[in-house]
This record gives sequence, C-alpha cells and structure tokens, in this order.
Amino acid sequence: MRISSIAKAIVAGLSAGAATAVAAVQDNVVTTGEGVTIALAVLGAWGITYAVPNRPGPGAGV
Repeated sequence: MRISSIAKAIVAGLSAGAATAVAAVQDNVVTTGEGVTIALAVLGAWGITYAVPNRPGPGAGV
C-alpha cells in the first residue's frame, strides 16, 4: 500500500490541530492567540510532513 504525501500531510495536520485544540479548550474559551496557535500547528504539520519524502518499501531497491 502506498500512501501519498498529500494524504500523509492531511492526517498529520488534523492530528496536530486536534491536539492543539484540545489543549486550547481546557478553559472552555478559545482566544485569538490560541486560534493562531492551532492554525500554525496545522500549517506546520502540513508543510513539514509534505516536504519529507516517504521511505521506500523493502522491494524498492537502493
């Protein structure tokens, strides 16, 4: 099974955003700063995960 870089980045962005959002809503209020932090976590995860290439499979050669 080959997972595309876009799918990998979307999952990473969703998990980073969800984790940051859970931490942000502990006081039942999401401030502007917390919203910016959530957005930056999602964008950072998308960019970094998309930029890193997938490791070749065991039969892909060198």
